[in-house]
Amino acid sequence: MLETAGKDWPQGYVQVYTGDGKGKTTASFGLALRAAGAGLPVFIGQFVKGMHYSELEAVKRFSDLIELRQFGRGCFIRNQPSAEDRAAAQAGLAEVRRVFAAGRHRLVILDEANIATYFELFSVAELLALIEEKPANVELILTGRKADPRILERADLVTEMREVKHYYATGVQARKGVEK
Repeated sequence: MLETAGKDWPQGYVQVYTGDGKGKTTASFGLALRAAGAGLPVFIGQFVKGMHYSELEAVKRFSDLIELRQFGRGCFIRNQPSAEDRAAAQAGLAEVRRVFAAGRHRLVILDEANIATYFELFSVAELLALIEEKPANVELILTGRKADPRILERADLVTEMREVKHYYATGVQARKGVEK
């Protein structure tokens, strides 16, 4: 199936999932599952995140088609990122370039790339350059809050998740299998 999967879409696009609402990572993982179901190899690079999330366990079941790497060291969102956080993100950008050069993956997801630029783990210019380096047949997904307007302008598809109501406001903590 790998030899013929994706031949009907030789052009890959740039999709952005952003906004303050829940569901950006979840949507991108849904797309990863769909792509894997079609026999397409997927690479997921998670920026900022370095903690264990349930999706890591799910992806292990598709290890022949979905590769996931984390380029975060934990969760610094309430603090300023350190030099080590920036180095981890830069290593992630270098790894994505290697993934592009290898030519195996048809879907590449850069989870939390938008918030990584907001926290200056790497610059918007660096992310735009990476977008331009994307092979023509690769679908590239960028997730995360606070997407820079230049990224939105460059993208082919932008979806904004808007919070209308969230049970966090009533004190509900992140639940395993739903939010973590």
